Amino acid sequence: MTDEDKIQYWLNLSDNDLKVAGAMLQGRFYLYVAFMCHQSIEKIFKGVYIKLKNEDPPYTHDLSHIAVNGNFWDCLSETQQDFIEQLGPLNIRTRYPDYKQELAKQLSQERCKEILEQTTNLQQWTKKTLL
Repeated sequence: MTDEDKIQYWLNLSDNDLKVAGAMLQGRFYLYVAFMCHQSIEKIFKGVYIKLKNEDPPYTHDLSHIAVNGNFWDCLSETQQDFIEQLGPLNIRTRYPDYKQELAKQLSQERCKEILEQTTNLQQWTKKTLL
């Protein structure tokens, strides 16, 4: 598989995860909205990592780690960086029962709409600017 094939693979997964996040919002599965938004950004970041570094991305879910080590963290605005820091814990916290109840209290329909909108904006910006 060429690097271009790998980039397209990650981009397709990112697009699909964003669609799933939208479906989860409609179904009022708020924990999964947050989780899938994280997944969408993680996957597009992995595509960017390949493009910029010409090597496979690290096996991590840490968005800032991927961006820093992929040499594109500084391309992101402070607002985007802050959002990435907010998304980070949503990946892990949705996986463990102790955190699910606490997180579920924080994820209203309005909050999930905001997360989905910010994710969509970041994903689209990443496509236009970094890919």
